[in-house]
Amino acid sequence: MNNTKQLADQVIANTYARNPICLVKGQGVKLWDEDGKEYTDFLAGIAVCILGHAHPAVTQAVSEQAAKLVHVSNLFYTEPQTLLADQLINSCFADRVFFCNSGAEANEAAIKMARKYFSEKGQPDKYRVIAMEKSFHGRTFATMAATGQDAIKKGFEPMMDGFDHVPFNDLEAVEKAITDETCAVLTEPIQAEGGVMVPFPGYLPGLRELCDKKGILLIFDEVQTGMGRTGALFAHQQMGATPDIMTLAKGLANGLPIGAALATEEVASAFTPGAHATTFGGTPLVTAAARAVMITLMDQDLLEMSISVGDYFKNQLLLLKEKFDCVEEVRGMGLLLGLKLNMPGGPIAAKAMEMGYIFNVTQGDVLRFVPPLIITRKDVDGLIETLDKILADCR
Repeated sequence: MNNTKQLADQVIANTYARNPICLVKGQGVKLWDEDGKEYTDFLAGIAVCILGHAHPAVTQAVSEQAAKLVHVSNLFYTEPQTLLADQLINSCFADRVFFCNSGAEANEAAIKMARKYFSEKGQPDKYRVIAMEKSFHGRTFATMAATGQDAIKKGFEPMMDGFDHVPFNDLEAVEKAITDETCAVLTEPIQAEGGVMVPFPGYLPGLRELCDKKGILLIFDEVQTGMGRTGALFAHQQMGATPDIMTLAKGLANGLPIGAALATEEVASAFTPGAHATTFGGTPLVTAAARAVMITLMDQDLLEMSISVGDYFKNQLLLLKEKFDCVEEVRGMGLLLGLKLNMPGGPIAAKAMEMGYIFNVTQGDVLRFVPPLIITRKDVDGLIETLDKILADCR
């Protein structure tokens, strides 16, 4: 590890505060470092490895596709991309898919699509997007400007124009912010990076009603909430509201880089040849992997597991809240859960990692749990027992 760490610190850009372990192997919900120590993974590559590590269906799909065709560019048709697009649109509101490489790129595409839609309608002055405080949409200049967290913007000012921010979960604030220049409202169904904040039940339907009333678009960033994370394939399907554009990434290919912006036919029609493009978006390799993920999600009742194990997990966290004064709140849905503390969460996560459990912290004081959807109650029990021992020191 020392050699790897020393070399990495010399040759890799210093943009991450890395944990002091070098992971070399994964299987299911388990990870191993180079010293052979085992960890149970409640982070899943930050909500990415939804089927766990080295899942046989994904491994087989990648291996078979790599032996046939990896990349040809989007100047040609490919079967895996086409079949994945068909799977996605048959599972949601959308009629068209634009494939890219990440959540940030998917959100960038959504923003461009919204602006282009109104420009094509002869309304180029409608270009502003209302986004939420404490949101996170990516680190490109557009998605950074859309993000409602000042910390990630520091040093990169001035921000790109065109974004207005209002408090999350506040319909009145959104309505007041809408002007003749507004083209869209952009929100995450649950603010994951923002502290695992779940809106009140009428919030997303209220946004839909507002957008319809004002003649503007509604964009849902489901990069972290999508792909079964909350117990439905897409979180908005549990919340009673349908967007005009939805973005996906993270769990879509279980670790391979892919993003997608999905839209209705009317809105997607703004993307004509040459309007937007990507060299690597939706390659045969990554879309073959994503197809395996979609098939596995549908065939193995993992959505039901997200609900049942997620409910069990949440109830166990609530018992910790009753027991320890340092726990302020339990948040989340399905297997996107957060434990809000009244103290910094970093030392808790570090101690848990020493004891063989991996998760991370958002907003400084929220322990975030986004495990693979194959996590079991036994795995949850082990984590809860570990947290119980650690939190005993904060009584």
